[in-house]
Amino acid sequence: MADRTPGAAGDGDEIRTFPFPVDLSVGGVGMQVGPMGAGRRWHADAPLERVHRIDFHVVMLFTAGPVRHMIDFAEYEAGAGDLLWIRPGQVHRFSPTCEYRGTVLTMQPGFLPRAIVEATGLYRYDLPPLLHPDRPQLSALQAALANLQREYEDADTLPPALHASVLRHSLTALLLRLAHLAASSAEAARRQGDTTFTLFRDAVEKEFATNHSVSAYADALGYSRRTLVRAVRAATGQTPKGFIDKRVVLEAKRLLAHTDLPIGRVGAAVGFPDAANFSKFFQLHTGQTPVAFRAELR
Repeated sequence: MADRTPGAAGDGDEIRTFPFPVDLSVGGVGMQVGPMGAGRRWHADAPLERVHRIDFHVVMLFTAGPVRHMIDFAEYEAGAGDLLWIRPGQVHRFSPTCEYRGTVLTMQPGFLPRAIVEATGLYRYDLPPLLHPDRPQLSALQAALANLQREYEDADTLPPALHASVLRHSLTALLLRLAHLAASSAEAARRQGDTTFTLFRDAVEKEFATNHSVSAYADALGYSRRTLVRAVRAATGQTPKGFIDKRVVLEAKRLLAHTDLPIGRVGAAVGFPDAANFSKFFQLHTGQTPVAFRAELR
């Protein structure tokens, strides 16, 4: 990675946006590739430990870890063999306490033709920035990246225009592999999310009358609370707690509408031994007391 770059936009307390340092590239081409190391800078007076934006792509392939890196205000932890793909305009920050080791590729928008940009999903901001290739995928990516680095550094055996053309072809081969990995990772995460939500939904259906705890469901299913939150939000747009509460309210409404059970018995049937607590919960979620709800239906 280059240690210094020319000036950047943004002053004062604004999040600064740094341009691609084309003047530091071999032959002035719109990409760089090389080892990561200490003293990283896009700009001499702006440490990368501060939140900032870049107007170019960054792909980091790590040979050591763990490394914690913030992208769009989410923290990611990468280990050896993992990749981080940061796209133009994304807010990010390097960790001041982690040692970054591996290879970094930077690429200026416009270096590749539009057809390749579309094929490689360069602006798919919905795809995950952290990628975990398996062993064969990692081996292929390492070979493609090493070949790209050799071509990048060999600026003497070809005329400049031909050198840039060879780099575009080598870069395209690497990015097609990366795009496939990113899309596959997103699909795998979606399938995992679907499975997680389905298991959670079934568990809630069986236990909502006695269990209102998100942590208890997560523990019973073997997921972290964070994983459960992501899966339920992706499937329903709700939090797990909201999903549980909605099911409890539905059952309470059914009992209030179709039985003559006293309010206290209805509350107990959906997990509220204390009638006053049930009434508060029901009113919070429906805007009516249980008594008023029942009266409105009769």
